[in-house]
Amino acid sequence: MSAAIVYWSQTGNTEAMANVLAEACGGEVIEWDGFSADQVADFDAFAFGCPAMGDEELDPDFEELWDSCKDELEDKPVVLFGSYDWGTGEWMDTWADNARESGVNVVATVIANLEPDEEAEEALKEAAAKLA
Repeated sequence: MSAAIVYWSQTGNTEAMANVLAEACGGEVIEWDGFSADQVADFDAFAFGCPAMGDEELDPDFEELWDSCKDELEDKPVVLFGSYDWGTGEWMDTWADNARESGVNVVATVIANLEPDEEAEEALKEAAAKLA
């Protein structure tokens, strides 16, 4: 099974999470601006990663990419992940709820406060197993 790990990272923390996922599932790491909805058919599973921005929301440019992809995902397994600096991680709950309401097969979500620690890395490895 081929997996795409599509991410945006401002400080490198979400990128580190993407790399843990890729190592655990053998997926291909792709920066968000190098991916488009017409590539969705090329993969069997996905992980999309974006850090919390502003008032616990997705980066607007990344969200535009996400919105263009989500209807193409069909029943493919999807992991959502990202890092945050403050707050409670509410952006991830909102993102996952909206994705599920759109019919996306969200199999796991993982957040990390700043750089992923051992607990976050373990959660990423468990999520990766759901993509393989």
